[in-house]
Amino acid sequence: MDRSDPAVPVLGVSGDLAYATATPLRAEVDRLLAGRPATLVFDFADLLFLDSTGLSVIVYAWREGQQAGTRIELRAVPRFLETILDLTGVTGLLDRSPVDDQPGWPAVDSAASA
Repeated sequence: MDRSDPAVPVLGVSGDLAYATATPLRAEVDRLLAGRPATLVFDFADLLFLDSTGLSVIVYAWREGQQAGTRIELRAVPRFLETILDLTGVTGLLDRSPVDDQPGWPAVDSAASA
């Protein structure tokens, strides 16, 4: 982890982000989000492989970040990961700004639909 700016923690993800390595990363995400930073950065410069479990950690970080008011930012995203994020719609999630007290799904105005 990069500690050059304590206000913006950076998680360096290297090698394979898969079933065997996802749990420790998720625990680190929880630890960092407990401090409610404005931004949490994932640095994927040295990422070699990602499976669905690894992808779920990114989505988990986004969801928990939304609740904590923390923006999740990805840095040095390899092309293969960029493609996966685009195909799965995760890129769209990450582009949303966190808002406290707002659910992850759009609210439905019952008066408008009546």
